[in-house]
Amino acid sequence: MADFGVSAGQIVAVIWDKSSPAEALKDLVDKLQALTGDEGRVSVENINQLLQSAHKESSFDIVLSGIIPGSITLHSAEILAEMARILRPGGCLFLKELVETAVVNNSKVKTASKLCSALTLSGLVEVKELQRKPLSPEEIQSVREHLGYHSDSLLSVQITGKKPNFEVGSSSQLKLSTAKKSSGKPAVDPAAAKLWTLSANDMEDESVDLIDSDELLDAEDLKKPDPASLRAPSCGEGKKRKACKNCTCGLAEELEKEKSRDQTSSQPKSACGNCYLGDAFRCASCPYLGMPAFKPGEKVLLSDSNLHDA
Repeated sequence: MADFGVSAGQIVAVIWDKSSPAEALKDLVDKLQALTGDEGRVSVENINQLLQSAHKESSFDIVLSGIIPGSITLHSAEILAEMARILRPGGCLFLKELVETAVVNNSKVKTASKLCSALTLSGLVEVKELQRKPLSPEEIQSVREHLGYHSDSLLSVQITGKKPNFEVGSSSQLKLSTAKKSSGKPAVDPAAAKLWTLSANDMEDESVDLIDSDELLDAEDLKKPDPASLRAPSCGEGKKRKACKNCTCGLAEELEKEKSRDQTSSQPKSACGNCYLGDAFRCASCPYLGMPAFKPGEKVLLSDSNLHDA
């Protein structure tokens, strides 16, 4: 019993289940009461009623679960979290549980590594395995009767974990320095500042060799390119000159100007220059006879009959 570190004045919780032999449970409780003395206390709780018992947090110095000789106990994540909750900061948990030596899919029995991980996730620290031993024939029979489980690779391990020296949800005030920080800029070495400073006088130094950008150009670079050389190869090809789509070589503008000149030359020209004033001012052969007056330069459309009559 000294392995559990039980001493006088401590409050100990013993967790048992239906597989725990009654005589072994009574014998364990008697020994614990002798160690804790009159100032201590030993509480006995069934594992299936632990969550409903509503023990206050930080109630026990030591929690023993599955330790009763002959008991076959499996601990769920909720049970492990509850046992960690009722432990006092710095208190210890000792438990014994069945484990598989090999990974078995959909098994209700954990491996030793998964059991240690579950204890860590419940909030305990310094989790370590204390003892490992094979099951006795009586324990194997108890596993079949109480758990309905059969495997040839079962072991019994005893593991311990410690609750940190603080309670879950506790807080502590941080001591922050209230000294005012210097708002001034760091001092700059004058020699270093002068080293990285460039003035206009430095540019007049004979040691500074500047390159004239015009000297980088050859005679060929200064020649004006031939506009024909800038034209796309496919632009204007064929019997009928036609600019390509999105023309950028200038052919589209050139064709547009030619079209405007052709339209201007095809329009009838006035011999006297008074055609726009009306029939009273037009000569007998004027192509605009019979048409209303119009503004100078205004485009006038003539019908085919008017042109033939003329």
